[in-house]
Amino acid sequence: MGGACEVSDWGVANMAVSHHEVELSTPAPLRPREPRISVVVPALNEAANLREVLPTLPEVHEVILVDGGSVDGTVESALEVLPGVITVTQMRRGKGNALAAGFAMVTGDVVVTFDADGSADAAEIPRFVEALVEGADFAKGSRFRPGGGSTDITVARRLGNRFLHTWMNLAFRTRFTDLCYGYNAFWADLIPVLDLPDHALVTPRDAAMLWGDGFEIETLINCRFAGAGLVITEVPSFERGRLHGRSNLHAVSDGLRVLRTLRTERARVRRDTALDQALLDQ
Repeated sequence: MGGACEVSDWGVANMAVSHHEVELSTPAPLRPREPRISVVVPALNEAANLREVLPTLPEVHEVILVDGGSVDGTVESALEVLPGVITVTQMRRGKGNALAAGFAMVTGDVVVTFDADGSADAAEIPRFVEALVEGADFAKGSRFRPGGGSTDITVARRLGNRFLHTWMNLAFRTRFTDLCYGYNAFWADLIPVLDLPDHALVTPRDAAMLWGDGFEIETLINCRFAGAGLVITEVPSFERGRLHGRSNLHAVSDGLRVLRTLRTERARVRRDTALDQALLDQ
């Protein structure tokens, strides 16, 4: 993948998390210099957007479209403009469940999470993959690094994001500049680290979302990879405005869910650390 890109990377293995230090002492997996790329696209009533977005994707190993029960011909539109697209219907609701269903179908070496609404620039995919090939485990998109930006984020969302990524940095000893952004890439062999709920489990339509099924998924991914002591690189990314339709994101309720995610995941890391320390003391 050509071209230099401005990135910031750091290992977070120096966190006081003994069980992750033990895991990282094992040999790293042999990863290819020219990885097969799997693009996972969650979509709910995005037919108009997909007609414009899918043709912009570079040639990759596979594109996996996960449909959330669309009624506007989303799947049909995707197949029309990209006949080779793999289509999956998610069994529950929520972006997190859609991504988990897509991850389960991945056969490539690298996973790229890509929104269907036109906000992500497909031309940036090579810079994410380059960051991984150069040594990162997780290439994390950032709208707030030099070279990144957004025409879509509001002042309120920007302030909320700043509060949340500051909370993340204090809790996990990271140095993120962005947290609630869905354009990311990571090695497919790390999917088990995410430990997401079974994507195929069917729950009643009126039941509460399972943990990780909602818009908190981006934060959950960040927390799980940071807590695992992986090498994380931030890649500057420019977020464009949605092409058609309205977002399913609810800033206040989803923001509170993200905050709950941070608190829950930090407690999880502390619990695992205490357990490992107890085992070492025996």
